Amino acid sequence: MFGFGGKTLRVNLTERKIEKGKLDPDLIKQWLGGRGFIGKILYDELPRGVDPLSPGNKLVIATGPLSGTFWPSAAKIVFGTKSPLTRGYGDSNLGGFLMAELKYAGYDLIILEGASAHPLYLFIEDEIVELRDASRYWGMGALESEVELKKELGEAFQIATIGPAGENRVLYANINHEFGRQAGRCGMGAVMGAKGLKAIAVHGTGDIPIYDPEGLIQITKSALQHITSQPYFKRFRLYGTTDITDWCQGMGVLPTKNFMYGQYEKAEQLAPEPMREKILVRDKACFGCPLNCANYTHSKKFSTFIDGPEYETIGMLGSNLLLEDIEQVQYLNYLCDDYGVDTIAFGGTVAFAMECVEKGLIKKEALDGIELHFGNFEAIQAILKKTAYQEGVGKLLAQGSRDMAERIGRGSEVFAFHVKGLEFSAYECRGAPAMLLSFMTSDIGAQHTRSWAIVQDMDMGRDNIQGRAKLVIELQTLRPLMEVFGVCRFPWLEVKLDFGEYVKAFNAVTGLGYDKGKLFQISEKIWNLTRAFWAREVEDFGRKYDLPPGRVYEPLPSGPAKGLHLTEEKVHQMLDEYYRLRGWNQNGIPTEAKLRELGLERIAEDLNKLGKL
Repeated sequence: MFGFGGKTLRVNLTERKIEKGKLDPDLIKQWLGGRGFIGKILYDELPRGVDPLSPGNKLVIATGPLSGTFWPSAAKIVFGTKSPLTRGYGDSNLGGFLMAELKYAGYDLIILEGASAHPLYLFIEDEIVELRDASRYWGMGALESEVELKKELGEAFQIATIGPAGENRVLYANINHEFGRQAGRCGMGAVMGAKGLKAIAVHGTGDIPIYDPEGLIQITKSALQHITSQPYFKRFRLYGTTDITDWCQGMGVLPTKNFMYGQYEKAEQLAPEPMREKILVRDKACFGCPLNCANYTHSKKFSTFIDGPEYETIGMLGSNLLLEDIEQVQYLNYLCDDYGVDTIAFGGTVAFAMECVEKGLIKKEALDGIELHFGNFEAIQAILKKTAYQEGVGKLLAQGSRDMAERIGRGSEVFAFHVKGLEFSAYECRGAPAMLLSFMTSDIGAQHTRSWAIVQDMDMGRDNIQGRAKLVIELQTLRPLMEVFGVCRFPWLEVKLDFGEYVKAFNAVTGLGYDKGKLFQISEKIWNLTRAFWAREVEDFGRKYDLPPGRVYEPLPSGPAKGLHLTEEKVHQMLDEYYRLRGWNQNGIPTEAKLRELGLERIAEDLNKLGKL
């Protein structure tokens, strides 16, 4: 099996039992890797209706065929589970170096099941795989525990950890690695914490079999020449994702004060140039990446070092909370990483809570003495800690904005910015219908990486919806393939490396000889599988789960997108067209014909038995 180590690990934490197996060649041919493996395993192995935080749920970790090779930016590993935050299908990818080390140890897939009553960590060093006691690390921050584990094991080990938020089952707790890389979305850290697993530590000394090494060398050289010769290469290397902050401000799509506005009057303090001048230590890269887009920073004010903040964190913890000091944003980024909290979800949830306080829907006496309002940096710190430890009012925020809105009611649902329970990434969408549709139809909730369509929105006309569904489906077909291959999308997205080069690299590594059409067909199959997972797990799943918060129907009050908004009619028109093009029924469920066309006959039978088709 070219491109893979060829081995799997099944780890039962209840019984402290580890089983090694061989990777099924048919799994590779049919599902390729990464989130393809994850979707298939979760659908096949999870009992319908399993509690996401119970021992019956599974956390699946999968590499891809390109990950760990010398193809540019081949650094991604994917974590997947039934999400405790959304209660549907969830996955989240992680950059850094963990993936390469796991493949060099010979493993492509880890399935974590059961739960330990005592803290453990998973130790992998080539053929040695053990569950070790983690009592001394339990309670430590994610960053601190990674440092301490490296002291114990050595710098050669690559380590992923959870913080107190994961241990305490905060529904949007994340998994941290390399002091700034996160599997941030959908509550992966909460599931890991519920299983009693503090960390995964990996060191491998093997190699990856390549079908055509010389061919891969030539394709990689050509790709690197293209990447480094592009005009945007140097600037993206300098600023990474923070470079989009100014663009979002200029377009009026920078989330501000819980998405009330699309521009922030003090955004210049959060711009990439001041950030680089004030807090940058050095640039930083993930495994095999020529772009080195990460910014390793130091806040002198707070004496903190961290990889970040990236744009999404600047938007959600900066402008959306009305903070203007980049050092404050950096410090909140540090705290979120150490506690093990998703910065996007926390930023959206605390902004929602602030607006609830402003509107009198959360009484001040319920806030444990915290003066929670927009711009109050000290209050945000205090409530973040309470959230991570599920103390006092933090128990409410630990559930995420959807569950908070359902509990609070009284119209608060209108400004709880989530889809399917996952908080919006940092884009105000009233003048960006394709980006809104991307959030609405993403298979994990309102996440930008599945279909980042906002630039095309500006080109296609901000006040119409024509062609949006087709565009979003095209992006949802191509972009998630990166999380199947095990690579970062930035060379394709930021410096326009043609997708055809990825196809060549995939075939040079695996020898499978798939063309773009075949790969797109498998991507579509994965998308329908994850949609079917939602339909199976959520009793009343359908169109209503794809609808956005009501604020998108209110005209933007100011900025370059002033007056723009979506109507309910237009939102439903976009969904109608999207479902039709997908081959789904008008409730958003894949039809039997579509499932059978994609070779998903058993899933069609399952949904028929449940009365979903």
